[in-house]
Amino acid sequence: MEEKIKVLSDNRSARHNYTLSDYVEAGVVLSGTEVKSARDGKIQLQDAYGEVSGNEAWLCNAHIGQYSHGNIMNHEPVRKRKLLLHRAEIDKMLRQTREKGLTLVPTKLYLKNGLVKVELAIGKGKKLHDKRESEREREMKDEARAGMARKRKE
Repeated sequence: MEEKIKVLSDNRSARHNYTLSDYVEAGVVLSGTEVKSARDGKIQLQDAYGEVSGNEAWLCNAHIGQYSHGNIMNHEPVRKRKLLLHRAEIDKMLRQTREKGLTLVPTKLYLKNGLVKVELAIGKGKKLHDKRESEREREMKDEARAGMARKRKE
């Protein structure tokens, strides 16, 4: 069966602010109006983070805008949303996030075969000099790529 994936929101600042490792896919428990709003692309993962508490995983601070055609049963834009993971994955995340400086960072939210999924990564916060170094490396790669393209055109 072919998997159909449509990215709804991408947290690009996470790659800038954190060194990411150990990616995991999790289902998200959403209400009906949240799913409709997510399909419209009204999602922000900028300030979002993952949390493990009480043997459950949660997506916190993710903003899903209210559905435009919703009624009084419309959802709260910013609330904790339960993540659907296996017990072993939750235990592994709990062990890793107890370490100093590690956190759960949502990198993207997407539709996979009609279901809303979130990709989480274990992130270690970067210091300012690490961010500058990453920027320098990216610029050097871009310059090298441009130089190779110029050589091919000659």
